[in-house]
Amino acid sequence: MSDLPTEPAPGSREAPGHGRPLTGAGSLTGGEAVVRALAAHGVTDAFGIPGTHNLEIYRHLRPYGIRHVTSRHEQGAGYAADAYARLSGRPGVAVTTTGPALLNIAAAVGQAYSDSVPLLVVSPGMPLRHPRQSTGLLHEMRSQTDALRGVAAVSHRVSSVDEIGAAVARAFTLFRTRRPRPVHIEVPLDLLEAVEPAGPVRIAPPTGPALPDPAAVRAAADALSAARRPALVLGGGARAASAECRALAALLGAPVVTTANGKGVVDERHPLSLGVSLHSPAVQKWLADRDVVLAVGTELAESDVWGPLPALGGSLIRVDLDPAQMYAGLPADVPLVGDAAAVLGALLDACRGRDRDAAGRDDEADVGALVTDLRTTRDDETRTRDARWRPYLREMRRVLAEDAVITSDSARCCYYGALPHLPVGPEGRFLHPTGFGTLGYALPAAIGAKTACPGRQVVALSGDGGLQFSVQELATAVQSGLPLPVVVFDNGGYGEIREEMAARGDEPVAVDLPAVDLPALARAYGGRGAVTRSPEELAAALSTALTAPGPTIVTVPEESAR
Repeated sequence: MSDLPTEPAPGSREAPGHGRPLTGAGSLTGGEAVVRALAAHGVTDAFGIPGTHNLEIYRHLRPYGIRHVTSRHEQGAGYAADAYARLSGRPGVAVTTTGPALLNIAAAVGQAYSDSVPLLVVSPGMPLRHPRQSTGLLHEMRSQTDALRGVAAVSHRVSSVDEIGAAVARAFTLFRTRRPRPVHIEVPLDLLEAVEPAGPVRIAPPTGPALPDPAAVRAAADALSAARRPALVLGGGARAASAECRALAALLGAPVVTTANGKGVVDERHPLSLGVSLHSPAVQKWLADRDVVLAVGTELAESDVWGPLPALGGSLIRVDLDPAQMYAGLPADVPLVGDAAAVLGALLDACRGRDRDAAGRDDEADVGALVTDLRTTRDDETRTRDARWRPYLREMRRVLAEDAVITSDSARCCYYGALPHLPVGPEGRFLHPTGFGTLGYALPAAIGAKTACPGRQVVALSGDGGLQFSVQELATAVQSGLPLPVVVFDNGGYGEIREEMAARGDEPVAVDLPAVDLPALARAYGGRGAVTRSPEELAAALSTALTAPGPTIVTVPEESAR
């Protein structure tokens, strides 16, 4: 993508645009060793907030050519770095200080773990020889690494300046060779200031795609070639294999359904696409009737189907970089461990040219009719509930470019509205906090997305409750000066929980929030705001916001969307 920041080659002699050497031995402070290692791995952007204990890191960011985006809360920095990684394809980097700052970012780390996002968090820690007995040192806590191990894939405390480079290289190696998940590196605060021999820069070694077992590829090709009712289920792990997914679906005549993270891997307007609809009872019933299901890069988890996993009546072929996924949720009958693009490429080669038994198969027209009927049935299931959002989402789709990025929140307008009803193709992206299901993701994620791709349209979509988890990041968006519409469907509180209470027969408690003039709040931060009461008004306000500098909050009152 042409609008991505230029990434220097790992191990290049100098930091981008500066004279700092990236190779060779010498004595450095721990803080410079951190930044040198990041720059050597092509890091050009970082998110975070400076604090008393991390100033030696911040001192070296600019000399090494690393741009810094200052959030207003560490959780916002984490969500921004998460979205930066999802969109750019490079690890997102966040820098915090000790104690409460690190705990502030923990929710974002948990979300990145859930959604397999390569997020690197660097923080100071207590001094090297800090006693285990509490001393009352600023930001002191019993164990930062124990706390972060609960939400990150790795939390590692270094013990020398020389070890810092190896720790960063290890993190980037893990991002490239395993299921990408967040890593935390802790540098004792006295080590950040200490000058010690740092040794040469350690660089994560180049790696090729993980290739599948040829025998497993043949077994999968045998099953797919003989299938009479095949189906594809695509998750976020299929993102880099979009072309292979489309080609395989066309070759097999197989309808495609995606998870939230797989949204847009295959264009949702494609004749074979059922979009994000694993939660639909009709689609689940259809899936259970398939004789072969090929699932690519997905956990097939409760958060994907919004309930218990459906029993499959046929064979399940799973493609995943993580071998452990073959036994999670629905176990694979044919496991294909490896990079999705490499696996599907090999599978396409194995399936092409085979004499496929056409007896009992639906012809192309019948498959198209099947998908059309399923879409209609799926939408009929929730037509009354979703009707409030669909006209507004149609207008958003009409206004937005094909490569637009929509960042989402755990809000009704997102998971009931935009996920199934705002079509996205491979050129665009829809970033949604799945699994861990955090609130407050959309706005800071949009800042991270806009940092990664300043030339693309980026729109945050949220509810009034979720937005107020991170509304202070409006200040960060104002500081960037980049156009950033924030569309908010305002139902006066926590609408989903309100309805869950009512469904239980409970009197709603603590879910109705006092009205907030969100457009006025945006203006107070230095941005813009508008209230829209029709789809046409939303389209006009969105068009203006896409070119206005800084953030614009565009609200849709709930009563207008009914």
